[in-house]
Parts: sequence; C-alpha cells; structure tokens
Amino acid sequence: MWFKNLRVYRLTKEFDLTAEKLNELLEPGQFVPCGSQDAARYGWVPPLGRHGSVLVHSTNGYLMVCAKKQEKVLPAGVINEKVDEMAQAISQKEGRQVGRKERQNLKDEVLMEMRPKAFARSRLHYAYIAPRDGWVVVDASSASAAEELLENLREAISSLAVVPLAAKNLPQQTMTHWLHAPEAPAQFEFGHECELRDPKDSGSVIRCKNQDLCAEEIHNHLVAGMQVHKLGLTWRGGVEFLVDDQLSLKRVKFSDELIEKADSADADNAAQRFDADFSVMTIEISALLTDLLAAFGGANTETASVEEIVARASRAESEHAAAEVDEVVF
Repeated sequence: MWFKNLRVYRLTKEFDLTAEKLNELLEPGQFVPCGSQDAARYGWVPPLGRHGSVLVHSTNGYLMVCAKKQEKVLPAGVINEKVDEMAQAISQKEGRQVGRKERQNLKDEVLMEMRPKAFARSRLHYAYIAPRDGWVVVDASSASAAEELLENLREAISSLAVVPLAAKNLPQQTMTHWLHAPEAPAQFEFGHECELRDPKDSGSVIRCKNQDLCAEEIHNHLVAGMQVHKLGLTWRGGVEFLVDDQLSLKRVKFSDELIEKADSADADNAAQRFDADFSVMTIEISALLTDLLAAFGGANTETASVEEIVARASRAESEHAAAEVDEVVF
C-alpha cells in the first residue's frame, strides 16, 4: 500500500463528504470483470482488498479509495499476422488486393474472435483525499492514469474541483539553481540521479544515474545553459524520490525506519495493519509536500487554465505511450 508515485492535485473547493457518504456514492461504480467482448472495465474496489468490504478507508481524516482497471491484452504482432493471412487468402481466391478499409474490417473480425480468449490484465490505482491539507494524492506513474481515476471519481460524486499542484517558482529554474550552487534546500539532500535538458533544443537530454550530482562534469553542463528537469532528492533521510518539472514524484521509497514504525503498531488484523501503514504514510507525505512546496517558493493557488492542465497531461501521456510499444490493449 505504500505509494511509489505521487501525483498531487489541489482541491479548489472544500471537500465535505464523509467516508460513509463517499462510500455510498462509489457503490454503483463497483468493479465488474470484463465480459467476453469487453475491451476494458474500470471500477472501485475495497482498498483493503479481500480483507475489506467498504470502498473507502478512513484514517485520521484521510480518505483512501482504490480503482481497478482490467484490460484485454492482445499482442499486436499476433493480430497483424492473422489479418495478413486472411488478406492473402482473399487476394489468392479473388485475384485482387485488399484495401485499407477492408483490412480494418478484417482486423475487427480478428478482435471479435480473439477477445474472449485474450488474457485480462488488471491494475490497481490507489488515491487518497486529504480535505484538511486540500490535496488529492494519486499513486500513478502517468498523468493519464491519474486523470482517469479522478474523472471516474468526479463522475461518481458529481463534482471534484481539483487542479494539478503548482508552485510559485518554476521547478526547472529552481532545481537548476540548487544544483548549480550546489546546495540542496532545507530538509533535503541531493540523491544520485538527474535529467538535464537544453532549453534551446528539446532533443538534447542528458540523464545521469548513480552519479555525484555535485561533480564538475554536471556543473559544466549547467554552466553551458542546460536546465534540471528531474532531480533525485532525499527528504529528512526518510524518503527518497525523483521530482520532475511538473512536481510529480516518482520512485518514492520510504526508509526502513518508517516502515518499521508502522509495523511496530499494535495491530491484530489486516485492517489495523493497513491503518498503521496508511497513518504513517499520510503523515510523512503531508510533511514532505509541505517542505517541498516551501522549497519551490510556496504553492501557486491561482487556478490553472484548461490549456495548462491539458498540456501537462498530454506531455505525460506521450511519455507513457512511448513505453507501450510491445503490446496493444483493446
């Protein structure tokens, strides 16, 4: 349950639903597995999994929800090979070439035939609402996955006024200043990973891993005008992560001490253990985000425009799509 990614959204209106009311509103959208011809299904499941029955887990005012997405997965190569065989058979039998529209119809036939036999891939996406902090925190590596969860949550409760978390100072300029100094902000230490980009050439990218970020080689790149777009940091020695220029945190790793702190709680069952983990995690994330925003000059409370939100999501969507090249999801 410990979050590995943090995509944070700021509530622009007060969230006043109780755990009981939110659970009631989510119930009509509970997850139902894919049928034989379903391409995908999305719905809500208990955060506690088989150990729970409610769709909202509440601890210390934080409201945890969990969405499950199931997709039928078919390798693109298998589909194309079958379509090619069918098209070749038609060409040999009728002495003509199969056009693009007809190939698409053949592809649809193949999908109809293969979907019932296809493997179903399921993924869980957790999020929690922090009304007192004014945040919604989603454990998702891509903006598209986070937005999908928020959109389904918005549909369930009729309204969810959120915008991506933003800071007053531009993240890439601020991180560049830190590394150029080099001096990490208060409560933070540099990690061993960063990504540098040339503002004049979007294709010029340098990715450094397992490196001393204060080394002369990296300093020289900054002097040459490159900017930091991703930076590894450690917060108070307890949480390691990679923050990017959209203020999303990836590869979040909580220290053994924090996990042991949760494990040391007097828990007799799975629900109590979940409570302990959830409580420690949310307290640490709340303090982490407070310090991180302070390091970036404080939160920008001006509501982002629709264009800005779409641009952020589109950029992350492109990054996510680039990784999905070996299979096609229908």
